[in-house]
Amino acid sequence: MGSSETGESAAPPPAIPRGNWGYINKTGEMVIEPQFCSAYGFSEGLAVVGVGVESAYIDTTGRIVIEPPSGVVGGFAAGLAPIWLGKKTLYADRTGKTVTEPQVISALAISNELMVVGLIGGKWGYIDKTGKIAIKPQFNDAGPFCEGLAAVTLGRKWGYIDKTGERVIKPRFRGAGGFSEGLAVVTTAGFGRNAGKQGYIDRTGKIVIKPQFGSACSFSEGLAQVMEFRGEDAYKVGYIDRTGKTVIKPQFDSAGPFSEGLARVWWCDGNWGYIDKTGKTIIEPQFDDAGDFREGLARVELRGRWGFVNRAGEMVVKPQFDDAHDFSEGLACVAFDHEDKKWGYIDRTGGIAVKPQFCRAGVFSEGLAQVKTLT
Repeated sequence: MGSSETGESAAPPPAIPRGNWGYINKTGEMVIEPQFCSAYGFSEGLAVVGVGVESAYIDTTGRIVIEPPSGVVGGFAAGLAPIWLGKKTLYADRTGKTVTEPQVISALAISNELMVVGLIGGKWGYIDKTGKIAIKPQFNDAGPFCEGLAAVTLGRKWGYIDKTGERVIKPRFRGAGGFSEGLAVVTTAGFGRNAGKQGYIDRTGKIVIKPQFGSACSFSEGLAQVMEFRGEDAYKVGYIDRTGKTVIKPQFDSAGPFSEGLARVWWCDGNWGYIDKTGKTIIEPQFDDAGDFREGLARVELRGRWGFVNRAGEMVVKPQFDDAHDFSEGLACVAFDHEDKKWGYIDRTGGIAVKPQFCRAGVFSEGLAQVKTLT
């Protein structure tokens, strides 16, 4: 897959010469004229754009509404956006007002639970969306809040705290992940046969699926991928349910999470296909590459060309594109087979919604998509 600026709270790259970035609507109308040296997707009504060597935020009319101090900026989430000033980080609200002093040396993405992780004075703590320290810096490492709990380390072991900072699961794990569908992946500490194995705990800290896996993933749609090692470099991937029962035996060389009822899996013959939650093959392994289902369709690569299949395995958009992105808001960004690789947009039937005319393009977000003109 080729890359394009999609605005996922990432730091903008250096400006790319040749052409300017603007924004189109779903009819292909240029609603914000090409004028920026870089552009990202809209988030909460605002988008990051490059203006000269600086970054700024624009609204959906193209008006610059925030001109932050010189630095690298990220997208908005939960009403705040990060601004990196050298080795310091601060956060600004939607008016451009900074809500933190540049005391945070590093920071994770803001979660929808309105908490931010920062490294202050050599320790990790949490601040709320007003910039006030909500949980004092005291942890050697810390993760974002997921389903009301966050994984933190005191010493060398991981445990969990709630949003008041109270330790609700004492530190006893070598590693710990975020909660998803009520369970979190943890890695056992200590020595012995099960040391370093992964299992799952519930929100009380009770081990509900014993550590036994070489690797384990978060639950998605009731199932999670787990890896079973079969020798030094040999392993297979299968799926378990929330009770720990193996519902799809380890047999795949790689596997993705379930999305819209299906999961992409890779067999040792080097092809991707799709299975349902019983492990039944719904779409036979035949693709060189494959994505998760989004809006009822999944992008697939066959002999160097990308197309889209539906959940029945029908090729609703035949492989014909040099590159393709997932559907978003009813349209997919695709690169047409031209010598200079022009980007455009198709609808769910494969019909051209916006003719190929751009040298770069992003996915639709909040009704608009960033595009880079050829001149």
